[in-house]
Amino acid sequence: MADKYRVIFQKLLGYLQKTLGYCEGKTFDGFIADSMLVEACVFNLSQMGELVRLYVEELRELHPGIPWHSMYNLRNRIVHDYDGIDFYMIWDIIQQDLPELQEKLKGEMDV
Repeated sequence: MADKYRVIFQKLLGYLQKTLGYCEGKTFDGFIADSMLVEACVFNLSQMGELVRLYVEELRELHPGIPWHSMYNLRNRIVHDYDGIDFYMIWDIIQQDLPELQEKLKGEMDV
């Protein structure tokens, strides 16, 4: 794996792991009741999309099993419509998608 991509993968995993750690043991109600938690998680998700922004096509070709466009599209949704963010969707991404993404990213780094 090229060094620039390895750095992207490492940073993605860092943001992802922080988000999962922040939400460990939380319920949806506890999540939305804590504005700092919500803001930290939304920030990390947007940073993930920002990291892949410049390389989304290259990364998609090299690592097709990773949802690059989904990360970038979520970033756009967050950045351009913050007041309209669906917190159920954010919670679902954190609970359902991030653990799977974590395993995929780790697997690709080992290749």
